[in-house]
Amino acid sequence: MEKFTTLEGVAAPLKIVNVDTDMIIPKQYLKTIKRTGLGTGLFSEMRYKEDGSDNPDFVLNQPAYRNAKIIVAGDNFGCGSSREHAPWALLDFGIRCVISTSFADIFYNNCFKNGILPIVVSKDDLDKLFDDADRGANATLTIDLAAQEIRGPDGGTVKFEIDPFRKRCLLEGLDDIGLTLEKGTQIDTYEGEKKTEQPWL
Repeated sequence: MEKFTTLEGVAAPLKIVNVDTDMIIPKQYLKTIKRTGLGTGLFSEMRYKEDGSDNPDFVLNQPAYRNAKIIVAGDNFGCGSSREHAPWALLDFGIRCVISTSFADIFYNNCFKNGILPIVVSKDDLDKLFDDADRGANATLTIDLAAQEIRGPDGGTVKFEIDPFRKRCLLEGLDDIGLTLEKGTQIDTYEGEKKTEQPWL
């Protein structure tokens, strides 16, 4: 998993509450188990018209936000069914951080397992970040995970809380497999002892 230390990028304002996982990645894209290629399906029902052309009204289709790395979103982001394809699609598009006042638990946990930082902020701080994001190409935010700080284009800062274990995993790029491999020496020792004690196994 790619490490998350400091992220600087354009923040796209998605002023919608209760964005569910079917809106993030509609069900027709769930046939694959690959984590790549899903970026084209991200928010597809809002991004594309019926004829397949881009919907110019959708924020990620606007020139200033096409390369956004951060989404500033309304309350309860990632609700609905527990599809891991949702963070896969965000990551494949290039989104590494989502900021909201609240997230659905399963989506929140899946983000950390896939190298995306979900940040919970207060309503007042979200309003400030929406103001920053509304600036278009000038809406560059800096996310400093080590300092647990969001820095705006005018130098303003927003502090955020994060579980220390999850913070460490992101900083070091450790997913579940990486955490297991950290115990490689102990696992090898255990397996060696078992072969000696119970050679018939």
